Amino acid sequence: MRNWIFILLVLSACRKSGTGSSSSEATHVTDDTHQTSFYLLNEGNMGLNQTSLDEFIGLKGDYRLNIYGETNPTIVKEMGDVGNDMKIYGNKLYAVINGSDRVEVMDKYTAKHLGEISVRSCRYISFYNGKAYITSFAAASGTTDGAGFVAEADTTTFQVTRTVTVGRQPEEMAIVGNKMYVANSGGYTVANYDRRLSVIDMSAFAVIKTISVAVNLHHVKADGYGNLYVTSRGDYTNIPSKLFIVSTATDAVTDSLDLGVSNLAIQGDSAYIISVQWSNTTGTNTVSYGIVNVKTKSVVSNKFIQNQTITTPYGIAVDPVTRDILVTDVKDYLLPGTLYCFDKTGAKKWSVTTGNIPSVITFIQ
Repeated sequence: MRNWIFILLVLSACRKSGTGSSSSEATHVTDDTHQTSFYLLNEGNMGLNQTSLDEFIGLKGDYRLNIYGETNPTIVKEMGDVGNDMKIYGNKLYAVINGSDRVEVMDKYTAKHLGEISVRSCRYISFYNGKAYITSFAAASGTTDGAGFVAEADTTTFQVTRTVTVGRQPEEMAIVGNKMYVANSGGYTVANYDRRLSVIDMSAFAVIKTISVAVNLHHVKADGYGNLYVTSRGDYTNIPSKLFIVSTATDAVTDSLDLGVSNLAIQGDSAYIISVQWSNTTGTNTVSYGIVNVKTKSVVSNKFIQNQTITTPYGIAVDPVTRDILVTDVKDYLLPGTLYCFDKTGAKKWSVTTGNIPSVITFIQ
């Protein structure tokens, strides 16, 4: 019996230490009060209910860790397991919690729990005409090939109203005009990755076509010129990661850039790119950065950070007001991460400790 008690105590201690912090006490990180306030979603390690929410208060220059638990003390498992995406729509904040099969819905200003949208194996979220749209890795009803789906949910009742079948293991999507473009990865079938964008007509909520792009698609970002920037993760062995440009006017691939891309953020005419590329051949990661001019569709820089100190870049966002560049460092994916803020010249302004696996930043505007 003593041995079991000891094991339980050790596991409890390990779990607590892995959350980064259980306190929402503010840390003053900058005197620049012109920066935009934001939330940061910490993904957390799978199976440990470590997802947490941090907040940066722009008017004070203060950073608060793990605010969800303090704001919502009656929610037993707090945010849940594996936070994958987060966006603001209207006066609500939506966090996609993949391992818990739910989208946590909160008040935009207070992070107070308002409800949840139940979607199996949910991945990314977007919005259109008062509805929320969530991609799911779960097999769509009536399919036998492992195709996933996009769920439509009411943003008032939080109930799923319709679903549409897309490709296998759909990831991020972008909505341009009356069409949604969904990146299908096929990530569960390594020998047979999916390579298509599913194009959904939003009025009919039906797939009207697919666009063949490249294997193992992930991110889809729209620029201001009617183009999509679509990332392919490659196969980690023979096919490298690459960035593709798709025209929403012709629904065809028009250009590609030989850049490894793990994540990207578009602000104005610039797409800021971070890349951590794993190789099955060498068993190592290669880290790189870049800036693409989306107007000219060309690479203008292979770096945007001075005095590189980041181990494993993961999340990226650009302040819409100051153009400061925010990059998260997940380090070894086990210990608390770090958020770095760089000015538009790439000089470091400040950094702060986050929760585990800091991933998605959403500005409060």
